[in-house]
Amino acid sequence: MTGRPGRTWRGGSQTGAGDLLELVRSGRAVTRGALQQATGLSRATVGQRLDRLFRAGWLREGAGGAVGSPLGGRPALTLEFDGSHAVVLAADLDTRHARAAVLTLTGEILAEHAGTLAIDDGPETVLGELGHRFAGLLEKAGYPAAGVCGIGLAVPGPVDSETGRVVQPPIMPGWDGYDTGGRLSRAFTEHTGAPAVPVLVGNDADLMAYGEQRAGYPDCRAFVLVKVSTGIGAGVVVDGSLYRGADGGAGDIGHIRVGADALCRCGSFGCLAAVASGGAVARRLAESGVPATSGSDVRELLAAGHPQAAALAREAGRRVGDVLATVVTLLNPGVLMIAGDLAGTPFLTGVRELLYQRALPRSTAQLDVVTSRLGERAALIGAGALVVEHLYAPDRVEERLTAMGV
Repeated sequence: MTGRPGRTWRGGSQTGAGDLLELVRSGRAVTRGALQQATGLSRATVGQRLDRLFRAGWLREGAGGAVGSPLGGRPALTLEFDGSHAVVLAADLDTRHARAAVLTLTGEILAEHAGTLAIDDGPETVLGELGHRFAGLLEKAGYPAAGVCGIGLAVPGPVDSETGRVVQPPIMPGWDGYDTGGRLSRAFTEHTGAPAVPVLVGNDADLMAYGEQRAGYPDCRAFVLVKVSTGIGAGVVVDGSLYRGADGGAGDIGHIRVGADALCRCGSFGCLAAVASGGAVARRLAESGVPATSGSDVRELLAAGHPQAAALAREAGRRVGDVLATVVTLLNPGVLMIAGDLAGTPFLTGVRELLYQRALPRSTAQLDVVTSRLGERAALIGAGALVVEHLYAPDRVEERLTAMGV
């Protein structure tokens, strides 16, 4: 028996309060009778373990009222995860901007701020400023800092999922190997006076993919998101779980060599990002006299209908589509989502032209090529979801309840 995708269900006498919470959160069992039937536990044991979750404030009787019990007898009250008992903080760093938010445990944004923050300023400065912004957002949301249960952070570089540290990032000078989670946790405490909380760090494209898949395509078994902004990266979700590779480097398609002679920010020549990213398009526009320095500038030009920007975006889309033909053939995704600064009609047209021309028909027969639903909030939603899945995983639930004395 399985819980959420990618998790092994223990069942029987090993079933703890965390497993029951998982069944309720996933919607697989939302009454006491259904929990008995799913786990094989007695009514008394289910009641005892649910009582711990009620006392912790993590579970409540659902607003749906009573439903028929699978064990017969009187209708049973539904149970639901109480997403209001704590909040999560999340931030998404780009090269020149940062977006931060306070979210409920179910992903609703309570307060949000977007503004300039240059990643080139280094981790000490950037993470310290995020701590300050988090404090302001909590005040804006009217929520006490003591109610924060964790922080999620999206960064534009590879992240080792075991250590939470950025690894050899091409566009994040000074961040390689830095204790990002530790510094952000300290900054949160310094600016709020609240105790330290867990900090989870992830690659921005990964967390965008996680947020988009969970919000819009929960039944898609293989989901790929490609973010095309200042650089190019991809996030992959397989069976509901992020695929990060051996050390967090999966999806770094911006550094696939495409035979061009352009110098990439990573120091190599011919990378896809050097010729087809928002930054590359901005450089070509600047060379022709159009003021543009970044992917966000290109996005504004595209929104204004600038013909040269549209032509270059379509050309960039064709280059990315050529690479994605290989990605689609390898992974056979059900959804391929294009996101980021260039994710408009010209770029998407170029992607489709080369993708369907180069990939085998078998690989694209069931493929939907779409654009982002969550837009600039995708990484925030994904970062928040990552924290919640971490903190409310069955084993961690048991640890946390014990630490709370429940």
